[in-house]
Amino acid sequence: MAMEAERWKSSGTVFQFRGHRVFYCAAGEGPVLLCIHGFPVSSWDWHRVWPELSRHFRVVAPDLLGYGFSAKPLDHRYSTFEQADLIEALLRHLGVSRCHVLAHDYGDTVAQELLARVWSGTSSAVFDSVCLLNGGLFPETHRALPVQRLLLSPLGPLIGRLFNRSALARSMRSLFGARSQPDAADLDAQWQLVASGDGRRIIHKLIRYIVERRENRERWVNALIDSKIPLRLVVGADDPVSGRHMAQRCRELIADADIIVLDGIGHWPQLEAPAAVTDAVLEFILGHMATGAVRGHEKNGRNSSAR
Repeated sequence: MAMEAERWKSSGTVFQFRGHRVFYCAAGEGPVLLCIHGFPVSSWDWHRVWPELSRHFRVVAPDLLGYGFSAKPLDHRYSTFEQADLIEALLRHLGVSRCHVLAHDYGDTVAQELLARVWSGTSSAVFDSVCLLNGGLFPETHRALPVQRLLLSPLGPLIGRLFNRSALARSMRSLFGARSQPDAADLDAQWQLVASGDGRRIIHKLIRYIVERRENRERWVNALIDSKIPLRLVVGADDPVSGRHMAQRCRELIADADIIVLDGIGHWPQLEAPAAVTDAVLEFILGHMATGAVRGHEKNGRNSSAR
């Protein structure tokens, strides 16, 4: 059964990042699995895969700055680079020097920046593997929703203030698979997390990551192409924004790309097909650990045959 948003909140804690309160949940024991959520929601997106993943890993999932139960400062310039700084700060706060990464949607972009830091030798952590769900990995294949384009326009502040549960529900339903639609309770929880802390007043600022993707395409796409870290992509094929067409672009750019396509599933595979996502993540990470492909990467390297 889905965990209500308030129950999720009660299971988490906070730390301070540059004077801002950042919420996160953590559970389980073993190797650390860091989960990075997408736009416009929160760490609650992981609640359906949480129980099984936390049986195998120490699972850590923050709400990025401006999202969920984290602080949502109004007079702030939100950026992917700062969100990556937040992730590194959280890992230091927890005393974590290495981990696996599972990301979705905008979280993929944050993960790409973390990979770029690994490649440039500026990362403060070791990442043993990265598993990405549906997200705008390649700006040329991202198909923004009309409401996203409006939020990016000069009308963005007004559109944000007018944004409500009905608008969120329409957008989410359009992104889910036809047979895996969200129920009313899930939509209520998602809306609570978006709207808490007066979140509607900053949603037009948060979505500027779409512009950042275009501006930093070379850095973030090359971070995938040149990665020496085991990388898997799990894609809900029916996602109109970043589904099958995004997976095909990944195949074009990354030789021997490790891609699992979930037919009939949309943009939120961790909510629509949690068992399939859990199986794909466990097979990927535990398989690499069993074969020794994840050996640590003092030089952040990997065997190309592991891809």
